Amino acid sequence: MKLLTLNCHSWQEDQQLEKLDVLAQTIVERDYHVIALQEVSQLTDAPAEGDYKKGHFGVELLKRLESLGRTDDRMHWSLCHYGYDVYEEGVALISRLPVTETSSFFITQSEDPTHWKTRAVPRITVDAGGQLIDVYSCHLGWWSDQEEPYTYQVEQLLKRQSADRLSFYMGDFNNHAGLKEEGYELLTVKGLYDTYALAETKDSGVTVFGQIAGWEGNAQPLRIDYIFASAPVRVTSSQVIFNGEHKPVVSDHFGVEVEIDI
Repeated sequence: MKLLTLNCHSWQEDQQLEKLDVLAQTIVERDYHVIALQEVSQLTDAPAEGDYKKGHFGVELLKRLESLGRTDDRMHWSLCHYGYDVYEEGVALISRLPVTETSSFFITQSEDPTHWKTRAVPRITVDAGGQLIDVYSCHLGWWSDQEEPYTYQVEQLLKRQSADRLSFYMGDFNNHAGLKEEGYELLTVKGLYDTYALAETKDSGVTVFGQIAGWEGNAQPLRIDYIFASAPVRVTSSQVIFNGEHKPVVSDHFGVEVEIDI
């Protein structure tokens, strides 16, 4: 099973359409089964186009995938909040595996999209060769935030976990693996398994270099984008992608791809 997560920083990138093309071409080439995307936006005042609005980043990606011959993908998107005064920003899951169930829920105390700290999580249940697996796309806040505590967000995220099914939590967790007694350690203490740590083959795992939104003043390489599993699994490889070495840069975050024996 091949998984990809990417904070795509949608509609904020220079040469955005070219980068969207690279993303679509890579998805087809690498043949991912499930993809988690964060910062997936649409213009607030754009006209409706089906279930979304014209120019929705995820819809534009699906159109490109279809044009490249990958026609069985389905998307589940959740609105989090309004961003930069003009966007409806959300998180999404795209699957070419059959989807048997979808849901969305808030992990913040705020459920108001006009508040920029409001965060929602979409979940899908996929049928992976007869095994049902839950997948979540996650974009958490910051450890030091007193208004929307990180511990509360983790509790809300994990309280819906099924005891009967394997779950994958994929996304931008906004907490560096190198920091002790903070978010990354909390997630592992709560029973999640970092697929990077389990991987038989891996690289540096670094997904952010330097300053980005929310990490102003940062000068160190960060590993803040993860794919966690709810139980130990065999991970044959974990690689950073879209980092300029393994595919061109398409966002202010690099992506993470893992291959898992299911």
